[in-house]
Amino acid sequence: MESIVATDVRALINEGGVTRYQQRIIALCFAVVAMDGMDIALMGFIAPALKVSWGVTTQQLGAIISAALIGLALGALFAGPLADRFGRRVIIISSVFFFGLWTLATAFSHNADQMMLFRFLTGLGLGAAMPNVGTLVAEYSPERKRAFIITVVFCGFTFGAAGGGFAASWLIPHYGWHAVLILGGLLPLLIVPLLLKWLPESVRFLLSRQAPVERIRQIVEKMAPGQVQQGSQFAMAEKAQREGAVKLVLTRPYLSGSVLLWGSYFMGLFLVYLIGSWLPSLVKDMGMTVTQAALVTAMYQAGGTVGSLFAGWMMDRFNANLALAAIYFTGAIATVAIGYAPANTLILSLVAFCSGFCLNGANTGMNALSASYYPTHARATGSSWMHGVGRMGAILSAFAGAQMLAMGWHITEVFSSLAIPAVLTSLMLLAKYRFGHQRSEE
Repeated sequence: MESIVATDVRALINEGGVTRYQQRIIALCFAVVAMDGMDIALMGFIAPALKVSWGVTTQQLGAIISAALIGLALGALFAGPLADRFGRRVIIISSVFFFGLWTLATAFSHNADQMMLFRFLTGLGLGAAMPNVGTLVAEYSPERKRAFIITVVFCGFTFGAAGGGFAASWLIPHYGWHAVLILGGLLPLLIVPLLLKWLPESVRFLLSRQAPVERIRQIVEKMAPGQVQQGSQFAMAEKAQREGAVKLVLTRPYLSGSVLLWGSYFMGLFLVYLIGSWLPSLVKDMGMTVTQAALVTAMYQAGGTVGSLFAGWMMDRFNANLALAAIYFTGAIATVAIGYAPANTLILSLVAFCSGFCLNGANTGMNALSASYYPTHARATGSSWMHGVGRMGAILSAFAGAQMLAMGWHITEVFSSLAIPAVLTSLMLLAKYRFGHQRSEE
């Protein structure tokens, strides 16, 4: 009697290279993260024009920006459980459609209250997309390359944010701030059909839900053509333990590392969102034009794209916690330098590029750090909760930025004070290296 061969899907992914099928998944996830990054950054780019057009105060702008961030936090906190029930694919595609639709609606807002509501709804979709993209990419990546691949995908965030800045610098003078939001809504909606056609469900999720063998076989044969025997079954070496994910994240030996991850990401997002949202207004207050302000901020975001790749390279060659701690500390110095730079587009752009290189780059690395820290059965919960808690820092940044401007702080005072959270982030990552449970071995 012929025995049934069981193919270990996890071993197949880990022992193989990154095939064209996996590269397509990575490219699609990069596109989703880029749309996410562009959409989040849009309000910062249109803020100066919105103040002129509607006469809104900095406090009202802070409320509009924070509405999206509250949505982001809620979307991130619920994303893990939803993905575990319905699948990563359906949540990613639904979230892209959702935030594209509501960004488009935001372009046709009549007042600040309407805009606040639409940005909150947009944020729900944005928050659900990011952790699930990270989880899907992690589950299709060989473990030896996982950290770098996740970092590459998440550098799409700053790539999209920078692209939005360059687009805004041209669109606002020619067509007004509405055009920026229309672009930010249409682009995600245009990639939804591509996601429906080419983005597969996670094989590990399908195995955990005991999906039909034929459905799993179709994906595995595309991913590893010619390596699956006829009539073989599929399995994973590790047992699915999703019922224990919350307990694992919140109890020893992972608890101290979880808390330090949350604190680091909280501070990191506080910095990145405050700078990204208020840098255009601060630069304009120096006497520069809206176009110059958008270009300087775009260079800050562009620095993050390059910095993300550097952070991934560093994390592969040195201890990931120490590498990120060093990058954040360097970012603290570069951020202070923004406050002392002269009102010159070239000099200010270069300093902003350096700050974004460190802060945005290290923040991207945090996604790889969390995905590598937790074992498979707790990865979605651990990453989603880090995102959810981190978004609280982003929410606080909207109010902190508005308060600093309302108090009449000069750009020098604002950026000097931002060195404090950057240094605190470095210290927490050093503490995680010293006291936190190290990366799980699967």
